[in-house]
Amino acid sequence: MSDIHEFIDNEIKSNDVVLFMKGTPQFPQCGFSGQVVQILDYIGVDYKSVNVLADSEIRQGIKDYSNWPTIPQLYIKGEFVGGCDIVREMFQAGELQQHLQENGIAVRGAA
Repeated sequence: MSDIHEFIDNEIKSNDVVLFMKGTPQFPQCGFSGQVVQILDYIGVDYKSVNVLADSEIRQGIKDYSNWPTIPQLYIKGEFVGGCDIVREMFQAGELQQHLQENGIAVRGAA
């Protein structure tokens, strides 16, 4: 296992919710990353973000790790959930909030 694979694996396994994105939550560098940040902020979930633009090895490594060609990528409890479109569709259907709660992760407005 390469160092970058190990780093990614560790981030995903040691944080309940991890978003691999372009830029930071404060300054997203792409619209898709920004949309996922808005959704996560809206539902009030704590998450760890990893800026793939800060390191080209991570940027490529996360695509290899998930076998998913695009960024952003959202992970919940070590499991790859999807990119922007999937996260947005799940959010609109209420499935994202439900998935988080089923994994014991607090969301805003949930009992």
